[in-house]
Amino acid sequence: MTGPRRPDVTALELVGGVEKRTLLLADPDPRWTDVYAVHAQRIRTALGAVAVQVEHIGSTAVPGLAAKSIVDVLVTVDDVTAEEDYLDPLLDAGYELRVREPGHRLVRTPARDVHVHVLAVGDPAADDYLLLRDQLRADAGDRDLYERTKRALLEREWADMNAYAEAKTEVVETIKARARATREQRP
Repeated sequence: MTGPRRPDVTALELVGGVEKRTLLLADPDPRWTDVYAVHAQRIRTALGAVAVQVEHIGSTAVPGLAAKSIVDVLVTVDDVTAEEDYLDPLLDAGYELRVREPGHRLVRTPARDVHVHVLAVGDPAADDYLLLRDQLRADAGDRDLYERTKRALLEREWADMNAYAEAKTEVVETIKARARATREQRP
């Protein structure tokens, strides 16, 4: 479907600009899995074989973890720069473009309760999303650390969600490092 590889965007583009949103943690909700399933089907229907992988990621994908009530979905495609292969079908399926940045696109529902992250197959960021999710599912100590960190950060005022997400980076990297070490110890 895709032609020759083309250059990607060179900078972050926030469609609609910076948004001030109230950030709240919700208690774990088993319905998040159902919301994911509905959107996974919508995405697969819209994209067909273009969607190489569709995965539930983020805190709502971790049973027992408090989260913002935003279901995150990872979609991998062969070439993220070939927007004609996936962007219009996702927009036609009811999503809105929010972020265009090198190697990553984000579309979301108009209600802003589902974020779909589009990355290229083999992008290390895709593996990182899954690595973090799986570590949080498997390790109660890391899950507790992550939730405590989120709760502490949400006591502060944030200009937008991106600043809040960036503030979690150190803890996220620590958890992923433990997950990589565990992965390397497996036969």
